[in-house]
Amino acid sequence: MLVTRVTKMLGIQHPIIQGGMHYVAYAELAAAVSNAGGLGVITALSQPSPEALRQEIQKVKKLTTKPFGVNITLLPSFVPPDYASYAKVILEEGVKIVETAGNNPGPYIELFKKNGVIVIHKCVAIRHALTAQRLGADIVSVDGFECAGHPGEDDVGNFVLLAKAAKKLSIPFLASGGVGTGRQLAAALALGADGVNMGTRFMATQECAIHSNIKKALVDSDERSTTLIFRSLNNTERVYKNKTALKVQALEKEKPGDFSIIRPYVSGALYKDSFYNTGDTESSVWSAGIVMGLIDDIPTCKELIEGMVSEAADIITNRLQTLVHPKSKL
Repeated sequence: MLVTRVTKMLGIQHPIIQGGMHYVAYAELAAAVSNAGGLGVITALSQPSPEALRQEIQKVKKLTTKPFGVNITLLPSFVPPDYASYAKVILEEGVKIVETAGNNPGPYIELFKKNGVIVIHKCVAIRHALTAQRLGADIVSVDGFECAGHPGEDDVGNFVLLAKAAKKLSIPFLASGGVGTGRQLAAALALGADGVNMGTRFMATQECAIHSNIKKALVDSDERSTTLIFRSLNNTERVYKNKTALKVQALEKEKPGDFSIIRPYVSGALYKDSFYNTGDTESSVWSAGIVMGLIDDIPTCKELIEGMVSEAADIITNRLQTLVHPKSKL
């Protein structure tokens, strides 16, 4: 067992958190992660309405008695969701852990903290992590350039971000982005993190409900199988490298900053259809991280989490202790 500030604060067995992925992080996956000793998270904005979120939260409660969280992401939008109503449902349902992400989380961190909720805020830069700490976040998830989804515009990897976070932050933090093995969990702990946050790796598990073709693509691909879009919009997103993503890149090059010409190719409805209906890996733009280079199987969440913890513990207690206290002189 690996005991950290995060496991103590969240009341979980293992320092492994499942990321709140849009159209992926539903009740079945979150409950499976929590039942395996990690922290499962459902995503508020995957639900079409606050009342639908209420039903999803109640579904998680029927599937697990362990701690779980809800993600609420505050992203730029022409028509912003009714964030306040989603937050109200989270509080009414007695959710004890919330993962926030995106722009200006201050008012929501304050709201959740006033109601006794533990807040994990996802950041892509140390300056943002320091702001989240000042605003009252309990835990920061440090999202490196390796991550799926939105890595920010600084292009800094976790080998530097985590080491700097250890120097600058006083609150616990998670390593997020590019993580999928016990070896990386051990490395994250050595760099000062109190746990890891994983998204793409949990997509390739038995309990994740996405189409088997998508999972197969994650297993068959490697660390070169992602690409970046929305660069010209200053809203970079790391996605699976397919013909649709390359089409978006070409259009961005043709008319930088013009969202109207790429809008038809990047709709969330398209990748939701790919994930749950067609299984077509090429017809939509969908987030994926370079951790694909480390995904070789599709285990249960329990097998994945327990295997990672076992591998990390073995490295910490055997290899690293041997380096510090060699059994014999060379």
